Amino acid sequence: MDFKIIDAHLHFAKADYFDEIAIKAGHKNTPEHLRAFYEKLGIVRGVVMGNSIRLDECNYPDFLSYCVGLDTITDGNFSDKLSLVEEHLKRRECVGIKLYPGYRYFYIYDDSLAPLYKLAVKYNKPVAVHMGMTAMSSALLKYSHPLVMDEAAVKFPEVQFVMCHFGCPHFCDAAAVLEKNPNVAADLSGLIEGKISDFEIFREKAKFYIEQLRGWLSYPDSFERIMFGTDWPLANLEDYINFVKEVIPESEYKKVFHDNAARIYFSDI
Repeated sequence: MDFKIIDAHLHFAKADYFDEIAIKAGHKNTPEHLRAFYEKLGIVRGVVMGNSIRLDECNYPDFLSYCVGLDTITDGNFSDKLSLVEEHLKRRECVGIKLYPGYRYFYIYDDSLAPLYKLAVKYNKPVAVHMGMTAMSSALLKYSHPLVMDEAAVKFPEVQFVMCHFGCPHFCDAAAVLEKNPNVAADLSGLIEGKISDFEIFREKAKFYIEQLRGWLSYPDSFERIMFGTDWPLANLEDYINFVKEVIPESEYKKVFHDNAARIYFSDI
């Protein structure tokens, strides 16, 4: 491709779990390995979806920025964490806030989140939200359904929301929410995992999935609000680029792979 790529959704931590899934994806969970593959594939920046709210635990390599992750909040009450969140948002390398409904039991449209959203607007930084399927059976999908974001987007119209994972597998509802609400964007992370040994075989086996995703991404005609993301280390990076090429029109590549994330998360790329 004749343009650079931004990975708008990854995870970055030294943990046995991440080590294991990176190996399954044909990678190593090290900053050196990630940097090398980013350079090889033309990925110029990545956005880490953080988990810790501690300032000293949010220091990443220079090719990565981050959204401060609030998954330690179990009930949606962020009031005693607002000053710390603001310290993150003052950092140039902090490009947004990440919420984890589903894994945590709260609705993102609740009034208790208003002060948090006010900070996001103040610093002109988006709020990325886990939407759709979860990786834990203890999670509750009613909190992470895309229709929840519809109510939040209407109630807090000044907030730039990012619907992570395009609400997978609720593509129909995700497309409707995206079409209806101009303050909602979506990333395409976490839609496949592991290493694809034969892409032609994968394309045939996943034919229904690919066609459904392609169709619902096209329905709202809002490719200026769709962003590439990998959910590293969940999936092989090269495979993921090829997969996203399958589900978006070639005419929209530059927007989806680079320009939209540059506009929503950055101002210097």
